[in-house]
Amino acid sequence: MKPSTSPAALRHRVYIDCQFSIYYAFVTKRLIDIDDALLEQARIVTGAATMKETVNAALRHTVEAELRLRHAQRLANLDGIDLADDEIMDAAWR
Repeated sequence: MKPSTSPAALRHRVYIDCQFSIYYAFVTKRLIDIDDALLEQARIVTGAATMKETVNAALRHTVEAELRLRHAQRLANLDGIDLADDEIMDAAWR
C-alpha cells in the first residue's frame, strides 16, 4: 500500500534513505514535559545533534535493549529451541 500524498499526510512523513532503500515512518507531534538534565545526558550518550534526534535515539535504544533482553532470556531458557530435544539433537549428529 502506497502512503497518501495529500498535503496533510506529507507534513507527518519522514523519509529515511538507508543505502538504496527508502523507508516511510509516520510521526505525530506531541507536547510533553522532559527532564532537561536527562535529555542532555541522553544527547551526550547518543551523540545526537538535536532534541528530536535525541528523543528518537533514546526511544530506539530502549526498545532495542528490551528486545535483546527478551531474546537472551529466551535463549537462556531454551524457549522454542530444539537444543533441549534429544531426538532432534541425536539426528543432528548423524
